[in-house]
Amino acid sequence: MPKKNDPFAVLMNVAQNQQGYFTTKQAIEAGYADNTHPYHVRAGNWERVCRGIYRMTHLPPPEDGEMMAWLLWSRGRDEKPVGVMSHQTALSLFELGDFNPAKIHMIVPPTFRRNSSPPKAVVLHRARLAPGEFTHLRGLTVCRPLRALCDLANANPDSVGDLWPVAVEARRRGLITTSSFTRPVRSNRVIKTRFKACA
Repeated sequence: MPKKNDPFAVLMNVAQNQQGYFTTKQAIEAGYADNTHPYHVRAGNWERVCRGIYRMTHLPPPEDGEMMAWLLWSRGRDEKPVGVMSHQTALSLFELGDFNPAKIHMIVPPTFRRNSSPPKAVVLHRARLAPGEFTHLRGLTVCRPLRALCDLANANPDSVGDLWPVAVEARRRGLITTSSFTRPVRSNRVIKTRFKACA
């Protein structure tokens, strides 16, 4: 456990749990005064990703690219992220199918607001998720495969046939189970029923 009077150790502990990323507020809480942040960027200790989000430069490259950075970007007034990796991004995190999306797909609540435009690297989808529709993976909040498949099928109903092998693979790996279909979900029930045969 890092000592509270050692800002570097405290912030390092935070960053290691977030694939190297941290927020301005987390740096301040660790003991770094706000006016010292530009110095650490100039010195090469920190990389500024966007307003309010940094990365420890001497840590290994993040396993999931900038996904964690944009998850932190989605934080609400309480500083807790509200975004959930979704659609093909979620399936790629579960290594299902051959998805390699050029942009990060993320679901945020309908009430989510930002003064600035969303990052160019991110596609935002607004929806409410039931607790059973998402999980946590490598520190990221991620839609479960069934929800991600339903969202993709809802966006393009003609793609259900192409998504079928992905659903079968998810079932084989235990990522979609019979109980998945009995949980309360907010995704389209008609689409969901079409995937049910794979279970």
